[in-house]
Amino acid sequence: MSRILDQRILLLLISFSASLQSTTILSEWKKCGDQECETAMSRVHATTDYLGPACQYLNFKTGEEIMVYSKLSRKNENLWIGSKGKDFGYFPKDAVKVEEVFTMEEVEVLTKETDFLCLHGDKHTYE
Repeated sequence: MSRILDQRILLLLISFSASLQSTTILSEWKKCGDQECETAMSRVHATTDYLGPACQYLNFKTGEEIMVYSKLSRKNENLWIGSKGKDFGYFPKDAVKVEEVFTMEEVEVLTKETDFLCLHGDKHTYE
């Protein structure tokens, strides 16, 4: 019984390791309103409908309000990160109009692999 459990744990670790290696890193840097990227930077409204290409992206309809928490920088400056309701993800900055700016300070920090994690309920998926 112990051997079967050991084999299952090993398979789980191998699977998780392979998932980490296939994670799509959209940028190595992002700009935030604080060092932890917890402060909302701005409030925007969608100027067009948007359906993202993967689970890391935020889908929205024209007119919906989105809170922006960070912006990818250097490699992929056209993508911002924000939330609407309980949904959170990346979206193109050209699909929104800034309505209110909460902070002008932008701190550049390194991204982490977990920044590109897909969250589906209580499951974690890497793409």
